[in-house]
Amino acid sequence: MGLPKKLTEQQMRFAYELITNEGRKTATECATDAGFSKDSARQYASKLQNPKLYPLVVKYIGELREEWQKKYEVTFDRHIGELGKIRQEALKKGAWSAAVNAEVARGKAAGLYIEQKIIRTGKLEDLTTEELESRMKQIIDDYSPILEGVTVEELKEKVQSATKSPLVVDLPKSKKTSH
Repeated sequence: MGLPKKLTEQQMRFAYELITNEGRKTATECATDAGFSKDSARQYASKLQNPKLYPLVVKYIGELREEWQKKYEVTFDRHIGELGKIRQEALKKGAWSAAVNAEVARGKAAGLYIEQKIIRTGKLEDLTTEELESRMKQIIDDYSPILEGVTVEELKEKVQSATKSPLVVDLPKSKKTSH
């Protein structure tokens, strides 16, 4: 009998179903969708992927897989271009948030953004005086709009005069904010 010289229509449909639905359908479901009977689909799905039994089908599956990978390959240029298209479509529809997100994603892909997270645990008591002062300056800079008119020296004095209980800083009455 020997090996067949060409693929049948059903074998080609199976290969196509298998590649286009990779990860979404089982090989058995692909065999059923290709026209194999439900009773024998599992056996055919297994046999058709065996290079000793069906080398032409396995070769065709490999060719299809390679073609699909090239077609949908993610390259830098393609990725940036696609994000640009998404941004333009979002702008046309007035979807500003989506447009901004697409542009930020383009910037990240191009390496224009550096995400850095520093997670540090510990207590204030574990920090050195220099670290505490640096942290206080950072807090003052961050919250300067609500601390307007209060100097660093005034804050230092209040912190140093406070007991070793939890760190509490009373602001001048005119500078406190109410919620």
